[in-house]
Amino acid sequence: MFKHRSQDKELLDQEDIPSVDLFQNLRELDFINHWLGGYNISFNALKKVIKPGESHILVDIGCGGGDTLKRIDNWNKKERHALDLYGVDIKPVCIAYAEENLKTAPVKLICDDYRHIFSHLKQVDIIHACLFCHHLTEEQLIELVRFALSSKAVLVINDLERNPFAYYSIKWLTQLFSKSYLVKNDAPLSVLRGFKRAEWLAILNKAGAIKYTVRNKWAFRHEVIVYGNAS
Repeated sequence: MFKHRSQDKELLDQEDIPSVDLFQNLRELDFINHWLGGYNISFNALKKVIKPGESHILVDIGCGGGDTLKRIDNWNKKERHALDLYGVDIKPVCIAYAEENLKTAPVKLICDDYRHIFSHLKQVDIIHACLFCHHLTEEQLIELVRFALSSKAVLVINDLERNPFAYYSIKWLTQLFSKSYLVKNDAPLSVLRGFKRAEWLAILNKAGAIKYTVRNKWAFRHEVIVYGNAS
């Protein structure tokens, strides 16, 4: 079960999820991500790629309800980087939730496929993907890396490691405490759709990336940073 990535689709990837169910799912995922320290992986990665004294445009792809962007904005209030934040999601219902969720934060939202981002923005410095990549196939991941390379943006990925302990732990915890059928189904399945470090290395090599890092992080995550080949 853990040797290869699961190809089963998560319920969250289906169309026409009732908004009340989706919103419950988003609230619980933010809680889980926060208390397991998942957001810290993104913060620490951004410290490595943000150049002090320079302005940066960051686009969070697959931004969902905007919780990652809210956390990055709060983190940056202490760091004080010149950081313009954008969120992109293909689902209108997610953007509607994010607009309410982020109404006090200086974040701009775009409802579109991330591949169309340059129809909206002239420049992107950092493409950030938190818990987005495990929804994609290997071919789509290669396309994402190539997209970042062609746009000369730094790609920062924060995603799940496929690990038996992570799977059984989150399955047990969500069965006990979650009120969301989406979370109960998708949280353990997300782990099965997660990655081994060797898989990330193979994807990056197939995409033509030259300068990158892949690090294992707590709790059962990977921090992947892909720099433009001209950097």
